[in-house]
Amino acid sequence: MSCVGVGKIWNAGSKLAHEALTDIELEIDAGEFVVLLGPSGCGKSTLLCLIAGLEAPTSGVISALGERITGPAPERSLIFQETSLFPWLNVWQNVSFGLSVRGVPTEQRKETARQVLGRVGLSNAFDKRPDELSGGMRQRVAVARALAMQPKVLLMDEPFAALDVQTRVKMQDFLLDVWDVSKASVLFVTHHIDEAIALADRVVVLTARPGRMKAVVPIDLPRPRDLTSPALLALRVELTSLLRDEVDRAFAEQESISVTC
Repeated sequence: MSCVGVGKIWNAGSKLAHEALTDIELEIDAGEFVVLLGPSGCGKSTLLCLIAGLEAPTSGVISALGERITGPAPERSLIFQETSLFPWLNVWQNVSFGLSVRGVPTEQRKETARQVLGRVGLSNAFDKRPDELSGGMRQRVAVARALAMQPKVLLMDEPFAALDVQTRVKMQDFLLDVWDVSKASVLFVTHHIDEAIALADRVVVLTARPGRMKAVVPIDLPRPRDLTSPALLALRVELTSLLRDEVDRAFAEQESISVTC
């Protein structure tokens, strides 16, 4: 997957126009886990939407599997912070919803749901409703729903942000296990430095708006990772330093907007 000279201006040509991203140059290899790290409003979620094909870039070209992205496709699955499960459907129906849109027969959809729910450790939740599940379990259902479409690329927009610290760490471990089996490429958005260090092959640090690529930090260390080790403590210091000025710029911009309003 590649982004070449990618930029995005929202409401282009109007008085409300603002530039979210500029000059993004990013290559993600098959099976690679890349984390986007940056301050609020720097365009991280915008980039995911562009790669998912939900929006078109204002400039540049985004390609996946050798073809230019012009719209959504089943090989690219986007998982949001909010799970967006349908409350009137049970778990297996939620997981197989995309397959039902494709016209896949019911028994085949059930079998696929059984397989992917087994992979995320939720076989016993097959007939449950979303409101019977914990937050972590609902997020696992969202991952299972994405896996049911057999994606080559998983796009994840702060999927664990609403979880408590202990559940968040468990979900990170779970995600790494699922990723190892699926062999999908992952582009994962977070604000949390420790989460980025725990998960990533590479961390891409974005500037304050408009988002530019400030640095790419490789993490060539085995998983699971001990975040208290000297090597990872040094990485935390490096990433904190890279982010500090960008967070300050983002806050200054937000304050200036509120004063103007």
